[in-house]
Amino acid sequence: MSDKRTILITGCSDGSLGSALALALKDRGWRVFPSGRNLAKLGKVKEAGLECIEMDVGSDESVSAAVEQVKQITGGSLDALLNNAGTGYSMPIVHVDIAKSHQLFELNVFSIVRVTQAFVPLLLKSTHGALLINNTSASGLLGAGIPFQGTYAASKAAAASLTESLRVELAPFGIRTINMFTGGVKSTFHSNSPDAELPKDSIYNVAKEAIESSMNGNEVGMNKPDAMTWAKQVAGDLSQRKPPYLIFRGGSAGLARLGTLFPTGTFDSTVKQLGGIDVLERKLKEAESTPKPQ
Repeated sequence: MSDKRTILITGCSDGSLGSALALALKDRGWRVFPSGRNLAKLGKVKEAGLECIEMDVGSDESVSAAVEQVKQITGGSLDALLNNAGTGYSMPIVHVDIAKSHQLFELNVFSIVRVTQAFVPLLLKSTHGALLINNTSASGLLGAGIPFQGTYAASKAAAASLTESLRVELAPFGIRTINMFTGGVKSTFHSNSPDAELPKDSIYNVAKEAIESSMNGNEVGMNKPDAMTWAKQVAGDLSQRKPPYLIFRGGSAGLARLGTLFPTGTFDSTVKQLGGIDVLERKLKEAESTPKPQ
């Protein structure tokens, strides 16, 4: 049996952050188990010779089957679990669909609980110092939310809060819990979803082009690293003897962290630019100054 440290990563479809992380951790000497709902979409990691696990994080039965598969491969243990699977939803809060919001929280929050509960018994049997890693988001930090990503940011804030509780709850058992506050990264995150569009009667349509561009991942002024650059940085962080409890990687992740330390509103000008609010404000002022027909 291999003596490499083992890690299971959720959400590893081609072009995703999970796929990039799997490849970067492999290069760091880890034995990586990439997972996803559809193995046909895990082509890159499969080509790299990684042992892929079929798992739908929204299904108790699928997760249980994945646990049994990992047990058979490793003999019953796992050194690290990285909850990476997630989805986005871009829409002004005044227009969000409640059903879609429930689905978002199911994947971004409750799947973390489901998968963690299932794999903790394997982590407890690690002899290398177990890690539980949750890929949350810098947008979930107070003072760092990008406009029109509020529901997504709320789900990530919930995930980050769960992770902090898990850090304290699991520490007595030797499991080190890590919160990955990921910023902007070039990936298939937005391209895998239908284009976000404002409702036809939206109060934001005066700046429709700028706002919809931001809603679809084209935030003005944010420098996003490519997925592999980001993944190599994170893989380096996770491969330390004692990885940091908080990992800030990706575009504007550091700025988001600063946003939690300064008074509310300190970075509003930057946030407005990222979300197109600056364009909205300008167009509203222009409309106010335009003489009304008599």
